[in-house]
Amino acid sequence: MSAQPAKDTIYFDAEDEITAIIDKMRASGSKIVALVLPKRSSVLQSVVNLKLLKRTAAEAKKNLVLITSDPNLLPLAGAVGLHVAKTLQSKPAVPLAPAQNDSAITVDGAETELEDITPDPATPVGQLAGALAAEETIELDNDADAAADVPLAAAAGKSPLNKKLRVPNFDRFRLVLFGGIALLLLLIIGGIFAFVVLPKATIVIKTDTTTVSTDLSVTANTDAKTVSLDQLVVPGLKKELKKTDTEKTPATGQRDEGTKAHGSALLSLTDCSKDQVTIPAGTILTASSLNFVTQADVILKSVKIGSSCRNDDFKDFSTATVNVTAQNAGDTYNLGARAYTVTGFSNVSGYGSNMSGGTSKVVQIISQQDVDNAKQKVTDRLNAAATTELKSQFAADNALPLTDTFAGGAAVIASTPNVNDTGSEVSVSVSITYSEMGVKQDDLKQLVEADVKKHIDTTKQTIQDNGLNKATLRVTDKTSPSHVKFQLQTITVAGAQLDAEGIKKDIAGKKKGATQTIIQARPGIKEVDIKYSPFWVFSTPKKTSHITITFEQSNGG
Repeated sequence: MSAQPAKDTIYFDAEDEITAIIDKMRASGSKIVALVLPKRSSVLQSVVNLKLLKRTAAEAKKNLVLITSDPNLLPLAGAVGLHVAKTLQSKPAVPLAPAQNDSAITVDGAETELEDITPDPATPVGQLAGALAAEETIELDNDADAAADVPLAAAAGKSPLNKKLRVPNFDRFRLVLFGGIALLLLLIIGGIFAFVVLPKATIVIKTDTTTVSTDLSVTANTDAKTVSLDQLVVPGLKKELKKTDTEKTPATGQRDEGTKAHGSALLSLTDCSKDQVTIPAGTILTASSLNFVTQADVILKSVKIGSSCRNDDFKDFSTATVNVTAQNAGDTYNLGARAYTVTGFSNVSGYGSNMSGGTSKVVQIISQQDVDNAKQKVTDRLNAAATTELKSQFAADNALPLTDTFAGGAAVIASTPNVNDTGSEVSVSVSITYSEMGVKQDDLKQLVEADVKKHIDTTKQTIQDNGLNKATLRVTDKTSPSHVKFQLQTITVAGAQLDAEGIKKDIAGKKKGATQTIIQARPGIKEVDIKYSPFWVFSTPKKTSHITITFEQSNGG
């Protein structure tokens, strides 16, 4: 079993309470305990606290030494009888106490008179603990230089304490150290962002330019593989897209599912222009805008008297009675006796009896108009959606659509319920397959630039804007679904030969004035506008990727 250490050094902070100090002292396994006091410690500026500390040390059978040079604490320690040493290498002593009477203090409800022990001031703490002084001298780790012993029992008028010696606060030191490192890293990272990542330069260069109008008749052929500059043929792109959508709409149709009125009608000839007239079953008789249908064939024959027809003398010379039924159900067909017109027979008249038996029971049904209205709404949505989607597909292929070729196939329509079925709502589904042709911008660029180069001096000028972003493509002839002719019209801008990447390399890292001078020194440049961001940037970024150069026309061409 290892021997118990004879001495122990305990440091505490200025914020520690007396209870925390007592707990630390009790927890020590040494006989001699040196308490190192921080500067400006207020907890031991109280006689009561010092007496509590001494009493606890006595109960724990420990010899306590306060390591401090605080002149305000020395008289109090002397009054209580606590040993004090200036440093961990100095011999402890009990300071001179002011004239005062020690009174009993009460701890935890029990009154205890602290024992006033007055040891010999010259006796080392080690001897007080029962050990040899040389063996019990308190030493500070890693401190090779021992300070000269200064007796603390000297009078107040003797040499002052050495205030330069103090125990460092390692917790505060670590906090300051790590805080400083974090602040340094933050400043470094912030500096990188502020002066490397964030700086941007936007430069607008205005040059002497000319404009060239281009008007070409081009053929797009899906079978073509390459661009023909001579024949103005480019490969055509054909895209197809199937779209389906559904529309629900309230039913507006009505049908009377009651019983149909019925009766009879007397049919008569009105002239003798024909010897015989046959009126087939299903012939419509109309009165008051209501239709009745004959249920059997009727044959009417002309009656002649001599060489002429005498209808005035023989009113019933050629008549027949036929049963009729209302065309639709409903009580509105219950008509009284009246005259009827016979559809398709101008020389036949009709007279009906009282019609009866018609009843009404109106139900809501799906009309053809309901289906047509829903179909139109769906079709309009599909057309708009297909136009947008096809345009996006062409853009993804860096191509321009020939909008005049946009077409939708036959619509496939399905309605639930069907037309004339009963119901309060109809759901109409429409499917349409769309198609559209387009051409790649790179192919059109070859045609445009080949045409423009015929009108400019290519040794001094270069094409700065081929105008395809504002080009007009108008279809003039749809020879076949895969063969389309169109007119390409645009305006191309040509100007001085300028190398944007070369300019970026020349001005990278230069001040604003130097940047402007370098750019304006190139031929054909009229004006330079330089803008930096953020606001603290005053020079061109060193990274060329952070520099944006735009060429503009200065003279209107």
